[in-house]
Amino acid sequence: MSEFEEKVIKLLETINGKLDKLLGSPTSTPAKAPEIPVAPSAASEAKSDASDPSGLKPSELIEKQKEEDRTKVAPPIEGRRVCPECGGTDFAEREDRSQPPIHQMGGIKIYKKKITCKKCSYEFPV
Repeated sequence: MSEFEEKVIKLLETINGKLDKLLGSPTSTPAKAPEIPVAPSAASEAKSDASDPSGLKPSELIEKQKEEDRTKVAPPIEGRRVCPECGGTDFAEREDRSQPPIHQMGGIKIYKKKITCKKCSYEFPV
């Protein structure tokens, strides 16, 4: 194993030990790098972690949390318009010509906007 690979493995072991310490689980990784001619693969590490009876390793906890986050339904983004009737976010915006123009400049009249939901035709009060 090259000197670089040994340094990387030592750094990863110290990080794993610190994560174990933070999460309160006992450290099960050896303090010394394994003397193997080839760097261990992720699959072999996963097998050794799975056989640990003390519980989940930090990496497994992170993967579990990511999976839970993917299954959660995210609330609408703050500041984004949401229809109170159907919960839709697709709207049509058009000029309200039933009211007098707000401004006129060079023959161009500017009217107040009217916003309606494309799904249920709910009209927003503006």
